[in-house]
Amino acid sequence: MNKPTTIKDYLASVSEDRRSSFIKLQKTIRKHLPKGFQATMSYGMLGWVVPVKTYPDGYHCNPKLPLPFVNLANQKRFIAVYHSGMYADKKVYDWFVKEYPKHCKYKLDMGKSCVRFKKIEDIPYELIAELMTKFTVEEWINLYESKIKK
Repeated sequence: MNKPTTIKDYLASVSEDRRSSFIKLQKTIRKHLPKGFQATMSYGMLGWVVPVKTYPDGYHCNPKLPLPFVNLANQKRFIAVYHSGMYADKKVYDWFVKEYPKHCKYKLDMGKSCVRFKKIEDIPYELIAELMTKFTVEEWINLYESKIKK
């Protein structure tokens, strides 16, 4: 089976039992991200990036790619939100970990930047919406450069 190459195809590939939750999460992210981030396919997932026209240096792992910020993925056993700002900024990470139990009845399942939602009926849309507002494009570029260009 071919992997989706467009956002529309990716959304269509999400199983029917998850599709409405996944689309609601995608719309939540899109609505609450500050202006300047661009929706695209990124690493085989939905992604929001800093476009190359805004940040010509690109991503240090591959400077031809735009600077990634958030990804949303439909995985085999869960829906995942990858937020680079939580990985790069301990204050935002700590804030999210502290706030999560106020919004969900299930234990937080998280890696350094990946939040896994196994119980789609308990996705904390309001918390995700607030997380998306934590960085403007300029703030994300500045934080990224402070971590990478030492």
